[in-house]
Amino acid sequence: MMVKYNVLSYLIGEGFRNVFKNKKSTGASLIIMCATMMIFGLFFLIGENVNYMLKEIESEQGMQVFMVKDATEEQISKLEDEIKKLDYVAKTTYVSKEEAFNIVKERYSEYNRFLEGYDVDKNPFKVSYVVTLTDLSKSDQVRSEIEKLENVNNIEMRDKTINALVGIANGIKWVSLGILILLIIISIFIISNTIKLTVHARRKEISIMKYVGATNGFIRWPFIVEGIIIGVMSAMISILILGGSYNLLINKIMESSITSMINMTLLPFSEIINLVVIVYLGLGIGIGCLGSIISMRKYLEV
Repeated sequence: MMVKYNVLSYLIGEGFRNVFKNKKSTGASLIIMCATMMIFGLFFLIGENVNYMLKEIESEQGMQVFMVKDATEEQISKLEDEIKKLDYVAKTTYVSKEEAFNIVKERYSEYNRFLEGYDVDKNPFKVSYVVTLTDLSKSDQVRSEIEKLENVNNIEMRDKTINALVGIANGIKWVSLGILILLIIISIFIISNTIKLTVHARRKEISIMKYVGATNGFIRWPFIVEGIIIGVMSAMISILILGGSYNLLINKIMESSITSMINMTLLPFSEIINLVVIVYLGLGIGIGCLGSIISMRKYLEV
């Protein structure tokens, strides 16, 4: 047990020594990896905020289903029950003709002249249901199902807004994935070259260790530890910079008059910090390990 502990201590200790022995190379690797993670983090946070706004819209908006004129109470109740049974419907909100009249009168008071001759008891509006969805991307599917139901006159929905947001979310997802793959390749190349410098400087020592019976794992692990340390350091630095920058940015955005006008809410960093830490540490450790393994292949062939 003591032997295993000593071996483990040696391997980890060598990894730390390698990191601080090659300060310039380590610094270059840290800068490249931090830049990689920051660029990825930018797209990641934009994507998360678009998804967050989509969920906010989903909880407040969907479509408005107008019934035929003079629908009976029984028909109104039946339609609500049928809509609630559909997939992706979160809730339905009943809007009477009287409520519709008052809403329009209050919201568009400058056009009240068009309502002259009408009142709450006599108005041109129809009974409707505001249908909120669990997934806005399924709005066309839900609309198609509702159109098949009896006593439905017409359906109004924000197709352009919904489709634009869904399109942006999907676009950011694919762009982020493409950029991440490219940056990971660059980072692996930089880290492998950094570790190659250490390996090259100790090539004679490695050859001797191979000849006296040292396993590839024993030789390789200090360099893997070096890669992991660089990866973890890059991840932690990036998280601190990203978190600080993001909080400053959203504070500025939320204080602006434009944000209050469009009633926009952004995702607090505190709500995604755990996910960011997991993703960044996973990236850092993964890139560090892979870069180390690639850099060692040539020197383990004796």
